[in-house]
This record gives sequence, C-alpha cells and structure tokens, in this order.
Amino acid sequence: MASEPNPSTATVATPRTIADEYVQALADLDPLTAVYLGLNPEDDRLPDLSPAGLEAVAELARRALARLDAAEAAGLVDGADDPAAERRCARLLRERLTAELAVHDAGDTLRAVRNLGSPLHNTREMFTLLATETEEDWARLGRRVARMPQALRGYRQTLAAGIEAGLLSGPRQVETVIGQLGEWVADAPEAIEQARSAGWFGVLVSPAPESLREELIGHARAATAAIADLRDWLGEVYRPAAAGAPDAVGRERYARWVRFWTGAELDLDEGYAWAWTEFHDLAAQMRTEAGKVRPGSTPMQAMRWLDTDGESVEGAEQAREYLQALMDQAVNDLQGVHFDLAEPITRVESRIAPAGSAAAPYYTAPSLDFTRPGRTWLPLLGRERFPVWDLVSTWYHEGVPGHHLQLAQWNYVAGDLSTYQVSLGGVSANLEGWALYAERLMDELGYLTDPGHRLGYLNAQMMRALRVIVDIGMHLGLEFPADSPFHPGETMTPELAREFFGEYCGLSPDFLDSELVRYLGMPGQAIGYKLGERAWLTGRSAARAAHEARGEEFDLKAWHMAALSQGSLGLDDLVAELSAL
Repeated sequence: MASEPNPSTATVATPRTIADEYVQALADLDPLTAVYLGLNPEDDRLPDLSPAGLEAVAELARRALARLDAAEAAGLVDGADDPAAERRCARLLRERLTAELAVHDAGDTLRAVRNLGSPLHNTREMFTLLATETEEDWARLGRRVARMPQALRGYRQTLAAGIEAGLLSGPRQVETVIGQLGEWVADAPEAIEQARSAGWFGVLVSPAPESLREELIGHARAATAAIADLRDWLGEVYRPAAAGAPDAVGRERYARWVRFWTGAELDLDEGYAWAWTEFHDLAAQMRTEAGKVRPGSTPMQAMRWLDTDGESVEGAEQAREYLQALMDQAVNDLQGVHFDLAEPITRVESRIAPAGSAAAPYYTAPSLDFTRPGRTWLPLLGRERFPVWDLVSTWYHEGVPGHHLQLAQWNYVAGDLSTYQVSLGGVSANLEGWALYAERLMDELGYLTDPGHRLGYLNAQMMRALRVIVDIGMHLGLEFPADSPFHPGETMTPELAREFFGEYCGLSPDFLDSELVRYLGMPGQAIGYKLGERAWLTGRSAARAAHEARGEEFDLKAWHMAALSQGSLGLDDLVAELSAL
C-alpha cells in the first residue's frame, strides 16, 4: 500500500503534485475515497471507521500540509511553469485540509451520528457505486459485504470514545438513525425468498450470479445482523448518554463547521439578515404565482392542490423514467447553446435511492475516468405517486445543468488542474451554489413557465432562504426579527423553526422533519446553497459589467465553461475568480 512521503525525506514538489499525491495516498488509506473516485478497482476493503482510522486520515493531512510548507519555502510556487495555477491549488489545499483538521482536532468526528453524510451512511452508499458487471465484480463486492461487521465495530468504537469524552450527537439525530437502521435491516418487498432476513444487503446481492449468490447472501445476513446490533447499541447505550446533549451547537462550533462547508469566514449575522430580505421577496413572488395555479389561493393552498390534483407520475419506475427524460432533454437543449459539453458529460443516469435514505434527492459524481456515470437518486419514502411540480426544478439542481455539469466538467478538465481540485477539494457551498444558480438559469431561459413548475422553483428558492434563517437561527439562538410574520422577537428553537418551516415551505411534513434533523446534524451546511448562489450571481454580474465596460459582448456560454473549468474554490475566492473571467 502506498503512503504519503515523510516531509523530512520526500523530494520537495510543487503544490499540484503534492495535492495529487495526497489524493492517491488517501485513496490507498481509505477505500471509500477510492470508490468515489474510481481508483484502485481491485481493492475489496472497507474504510477503518475506528478512532485509529480517523487519526490516520488526519495525520495524512498534516503531512501534506508540511510538504506544502516546504514547497512554498523553497519558492516552487513562484518558480513553477504556471505560478497562478500552483498558487490557486496551494491555497485550496491549505484551506481545505486546515478546515478538516479543525473539525477532527475538536473531536467532532467522534460524534458523527446524523441522518445523512455520516461515515455509516457513506459506507452503505459506497455499495451502490460498485461495479457488478462480471463474476469477479460480484465476488469483490461480496468480500466488502463480509467486512461490514468489522467496519461497524470500528464505528461503534468511535462513538464510544465520544461518549467517554463527553462529545455526543443530539437526541434527534440518534432517534432518526435508529429508525433508519430499522429500515436497513427490514426485508424489502422485492426481496427474493432466498434473501429473507438479509435486509437491504440481501436485496443488493440478490442479482449476483447463481454460483456466488448463496455465499453473498450469507455475508449479507451477517452484515444485517451487525447493523441490528448497532441499532440496539445506539438505543441501549448511546441514546441514554446523549439524552442531555444539545441539538444546537452554539456560535464557536458553528463557525468551525461554516468554514468547513463554505471555505469562508462568513459574517453570520449579515447572512441571517440578508436571508430575511430574500424571504420577504420570495413570499411576494410565490403569492403572485399561486394565483396563476389556483385563482385566489395562497401559496400553501396552491401547493397542496398541486400535490393532490396536479400533474403527477404513477409508479417508481415511471418516475425514474420521467426524470431521465427531463435530464436528457436539458442536455439536448443546452448543448452548444449555453454550454459546450464533451461527450462523456452528456451521459447521466436517474436512479431510485436505497431504502432508509434521508428524504432529500441527491447526486453522485462520475468516476474520474467516466466508467461510472453521474447519477441522480430519488428517495421513494413509501410513495407510489410523484407530483412533478416540485421535481422539475429539483432535477435541474441535482442533474442538468446543476451538479452533474459542474462535477462531470471538473473530471473532464482534471488533467489541466489537479485531481485534488476536482474531487476531494470540493467545497459544499460552491457546489450547492452552482446547483441553485442552475435552477435560476433554467427559469431565466424560460423552462419554468408552467405555473406549477415555477411555483415549485420559487418554493425551492424559499426552502433555501429558510435554510439560512433556520440553520443560523437555531444554532446561534437568534431572535425572529421584528418584521417576521412568525413569532417576532422570540428566540428560535428547533420546535419553532420546524413550525415556521411548515408554514412557508410547501413540501411534505415528513420531508421537513427530515430536513430539520439534517440541519441540526450538519451545522452550517444548509446555508451554503443560498449564500453560494449569491456568490455565483455576484461573480456573473461583475464579469458581465467588466466586459461591457471594455466594450465587449458578454458571452454567457464561454463564461459558463470557464467557470466550470476552474475546479473547486471556497467562497472566500469564488467571487473574485468568477468576476475575472
């Protein structure tokens, strides 16, 4: 197994070389990273989720930072063939690794119980990305399934260390994850008889070749039993220990996570006030659009009508096909007009999310070599009927021209940047800001003229404005302002936040419940959508103004492709870089 060179003995290298060697070293250390990136295809391990495993990852980051210090001290940045490119990569690498280490060193990795994005959830998601084309692919997948009990033991050791250190997740996270694990161990309706009692993993391996199926289902049963044991331990040991833990994290811990998610030092009070301005503007637009859906109706009445009587798709497979067609149409219409897409980027798949997922749809990026395409994932949540009023804008966000175009383009230009800048160095607020910008772009281009679809877009914008308000407000204990239509002057609590959300966002109660747990479990992540979009719009406006000041026509297609070919940037740098394009 490869390892990161020791800075005292390694040859001093440029930042881009250091960054790429860090990616490979982390892929060698952490199989989850390798799977996401499509590296080390012969690997059959699972990540080490124990405290020792987490510390090994942290130490790798420390060594990379030491090598970066050495490169800068040796003058290798200014002396490189492309100093600007080296400087941009060095800045990103330093900022990202420093932010990650701040979270690790504060002990937050010891309390990673949350309803999505935890090591537990990421490890299961890994299995949905594995190749299953050959018998050897299935055998390798089976060996990984066989290692699930060991991985879960490591995860439990980490949580136990958190209990001992007094670093615990909030009660809402614990209850939600216990419920999710109950779904993971339950037999899915489509499970073949041979896979009974093997839970989600039994369904996963049931299509395996006959020669391997019995062995793999045995591994699936062992994995499912280990998941059930973890669920019981969470209920019997962790839940009582976490009973008094706060759901909100407070200003100091919140600021640390905001840096992690946004790559910026944000003025949180300014962001909170700005989001309220957006709230009032969007509320007015939604009232106007609601009248086009149902004359005389309020936004909530119009959205309820769209849920029950509006256009819908019946059946999970039919919904998947509808969303696939939506993305295919977007690629066809945008190609050559607003984007210049290389052939591999034009392929994106619509998938159904595994049972026991959080309520929000999501996207997984293609492998670096595009052998695994980008994919969008629709959680079913027990539904068979899917109203489309809120799906159209969501799939412009998750698929095309949202996450897929950005992340697939990053992969395509990886050779011109560094692998790190297009993968592990990703900044959530940049990614989510682009995806929200993509929704707005489709509205600007006239794709959301249907009143129901446009109300869905405005509701999605409102949800992101509410996220800024609720996320900052809950964690910092801020007051609803004097001009709030809801409980002005009162301190925001999770209970009031959920009630407020339900009055102004037209999504289902189950979805909003899941969202509230998400915000409490991932402090600072949810604000990146709207604040990231603000950065993208500010950069576009400044670039347009600069072109016009020079007497030049602003080429939006060229700007899009240049912007999507920069690789990752934190919000501290994004506006300046976009403005200069």
